[in-house]
Amino acid sequence: MGFFEFLMNEILSLPEVLVGLMVLIGLLLQRARVEKVFSGTLKSIIGFVILGAGASVVVGSLDSLGGIIQDRFDIQGVIPNNEAIVALAQQTLGSETALIMGFGFVANILFARFTPMKYIFLTGHHTFFMAALLSAVLSAAGMGGAPLVILGSVILGFVMVLMPAIGQPFMRQITEGDDIAIGHFGTFGYVSSGLVGKAIGNKEKSTESIKIPQQWSFLRDSLISTALTMIVMFVFLVLVAGPSVVSEYAGDQNYIMFGIMQGITFAAGFSIIMAGVRMILTEIVPAFRGIAEKLVPGAKPALDVPIIYPYAPTAVLIGFLASFVGGLISMFFLGIFSLALIIPGLVPHFFTGAGAGVFGNATGGRIGAAVGGFTNGVIISFVPAFLLPVLGNLGFENTTFGDSDFGIIGILLGLLADLFS
Repeated sequence: MGFFEFLMNEILSLPEVLVGLMVLIGLLLQRARVEKVFSGTLKSIIGFVILGAGASVVVGSLDSLGGIIQDRFDIQGVIPNNEAIVALAQQTLGSETALIMGFGFVANILFARFTPMKYIFLTGHHTFFMAALLSAVLSAAGMGGAPLVILGSVILGFVMVLMPAIGQPFMRQITEGDDIAIGHFGTFGYVSSGLVGKAIGNKEKSTESIKIPQQWSFLRDSLISTALTMIVMFVFLVLVAGPSVVSEYAGDQNYIMFGIMQGITFAAGFSIIMAGVRMILTEIVPAFRGIAEKLVPGAKPALDVPIIYPYAPTAVLIGFLASFVGGLISMFFLGIFSLALIIPGLVPHFFTGAGAGVFGNATGGRIGAAVGGFTNGVIISFVPAFLLPVLGNLGFENTTFGDSDFGIIGILLGLLADLFS
């Protein structure tokens, strides 16, 4: 592995390192004191590590639940997995992916500097995933060498400013400010949720203002309400699955206690995510003033989707559950339409469904959060099914990308590739 490939794959693909570098540059451009540069950079990296640790706890909890559902109902199909398909692409297109990612980041800064879309996309792993998608589709179109890298880098850089720009009108409503943007390639699902919420909901009836009787006032605590909801969900599913199925995941632990503890573990992971987000926001927003003043006037950081969870924790839970229901119902219709059977993965439905819930709540309140989350669930079920044949031609028929933007961009590029090849 060459130095540049190592830099792209092993360093800049890590969101915590990428954000730390941006904070470092921002503070240096502000000529901050040495101790402030050191503490701000380190705290931003630690914040992302905390966020990642919380995400790992949540993913571990949801993975066991997803496995129980699959084993109990013996569902055969494709579970969208970004990491799996990128690993496949890396076997043959590693250098192209690394080069597109590196030059794509440069293109992102240039687009932000010279267009009205002033966004620096800081979700490193999603940049890496999109670079892998672009290298695969362009390679299938017959491109190679410098033309593939140049075109892929330009497309990546453009997408890195376009998607945050599309999401920003909704982000202003969520955050009641204009300091941060959404930097996650599930934006098509989030924006769809926001539009649906606006069409049928009422933003005055927010999920966060649900009235609760005095004796149930403890449910106003988002940590408690999240834990109780997930405990009920886990216990119901382990009871349906039975001890023989659950024992593969629970080991020697009682299967009902396993369900209870997994629900509590999920809530703990979610709490860790929230703590990491708060630390990141405290450091990155002030640091970005330096970049905005010196490098890219008016620049805003585009950050991973958990950054919006603290603004509407109840909508996070509603969006997740509604998205999962949307995925289950979509799976039924995919079979009727003779499309690839996309099994709803709990991890993509949590992260993107939660984001969709927050977007839907900002424009349509409680109804917006629920229907918006459901809409996202349908989108991330049907779009991967249509993307699968495009990737199948590339030899990736056993898996597909999960989040909406990968599917939309992949399908469009696949159609263009067929047109010009």
